[in-house]
Amino acid sequence: MPTTRTTRNTRSVANENDENSNATSRMTRAKAATLNVDELAMPAKALQTKKTGVNAQPARKRAVLGDVSNVTKAEAADGKKPSGRTGFVSKTTQPSGIKKTTTARSTLATKELNKKPETAKRSGPGSIASQKRKVLASVSTNAVAKEDTPDEGEPIRKKAHKVEEGNKNKTDVTQDESAPKAIVPSPPPVAAEPQPRSLATGRAEALDDEDLDDPLMVAEYANDIFEYLRDLECNSVPNPQYMSHQDDLEWKTRGILVDWLVEVHTRFHLLPETLFLAVNVVDRFLSEKVVQLDRLQLVGITAMFIASKYEEVLSPHIANFRHIADDGFTEAEILSAERFVLATLNYDLSYPNPMNFLRRISKADNYDIQSRTFGKYLMEISLLDHRLMAYRPSHVAAAAMYLSRLILDRGEWDETLEYYAGYSEEEIEPVVALMVDYMARPVIHEAFFKKYASKKFLKASILTRAWAKKNAHLYGILDISLTLDEIS
Repeated sequence: MPTTRTTRNTRSVANENDENSNATSRMTRAKAATLNVDELAMPAKALQTKKTGVNAQPARKRAVLGDVSNVTKAEAADGKKPSGRTGFVSKTTQPSGIKKTTTARSTLATKELNKKPETAKRSGPGSIASQKRKVLASVSTNAVAKEDTPDEGEPIRKKAHKVEEGNKNKTDVTQDESAPKAIVPSPPPVAAEPQPRSLATGRAEALDDEDLDDPLMVAEYANDIFEYLRDLECNSVPNPQYMSHQDDLEWKTRGILVDWLVEVHTRFHLLPETLFLAVNVVDRFLSEKVVQLDRLQLVGITAMFIASKYEEVLSPHIANFRHIADDGFTEAEILSAERFVLATLNYDLSYPNPMNFLRRISKADNYDIQSRTFGKYLMEISLLDHRLMAYRPSHVAAAAMYLSRLILDRGEWDETLEYYAGYSEEEIEPVVALMVDYMARPVIHEAFFKKYASKKFLKASILTRAWAKKNAHLYGILDISLTLDEIS
């Protein structure tokens, strides 16, 4: 039963194959496209209808056979000869009065109803496949007659083998030696990889060997990656004495700004890497430019905006940053500051984040959640205490894990931890002493202390400060009543 227009309009997308198989509707549309000259005034509308969409697939098949139906109106108006055969639309859309020529396409259109099966055989891929089968059959017949090969399925392959029969010994040796290298490449041995230190032991190597089956851990390249990050640290360290050329700023002012950024970071629920990158952008920018006191908050909020777009999957909208700054700056000012900060940093945001080094060391610590949480708190002290600015992120991460294990009594700093951290116990002690000195003194950064006093972070700030006050004398800290700003 032929379908009506109403049925075609309500038909679902899943029934497009049924509509394409309707030969009667296609022939009716072909006659309409060939004979109805009034439809030529609206070619764009014809392209948008469902009828043209149905005929799009046969038009593409005819183009393979040399039919060119994409002749533009400009070529027809200028009287240029088209490069190929014209289609239905190009024939009927002749505003200059050019006579319609009889082509194979028009003949095909008029005889499509009566000889459609034959046309499909001539123009479809079946004829080509049949020709290929004939050629293959002739080749296989010749191969069998000439070489007496019983198997007709692989004439070419067996012929190639027999041609090389004279050099059989050489060919076999070459193929046997080259095949394993091309198919199964041997992975590089772990022991041959460059090590950051000469302390690689069998136990340290075994920790990486456990992750060889996990492609996300990239255990084969882990040592090379962290060697590259350690080399990159030198380029991203700010000037630890940049406050000497700042007229309106002090270290206390910077501490207030970073403490506020910690609060913003907590309210937006951002990643830890975002906070470290934001503070690094602030310090590197202040190392290059002199900033007035009333523009310091704009620098901080812009740095957080840049870091969130660099580290986060979904960064907060700029309106959120404008609102968090109490609408003290417009969105245009933040965007302008963003361009200026990035230009000052030469668009270099390749900062080796200390969180990467902390996770690397945590592998040797058996991924202990408590020691790593305490390590995060100790590592963020380097953001607020300007005395730790001169140390590399990897050095700070190693000291944070060392002190965290010391507070929790997790054991000694053995060779495996030293290998994965990249620092010995003697190299870590100066950084540990500064962290203990910060924790033993009164709290001056309220947002930072409150963040890690929550149950989510295992009350790390409370427990570590209690330990630091008890053991401060072991690190030469006698007067713990002075604040960080007073000793600075």
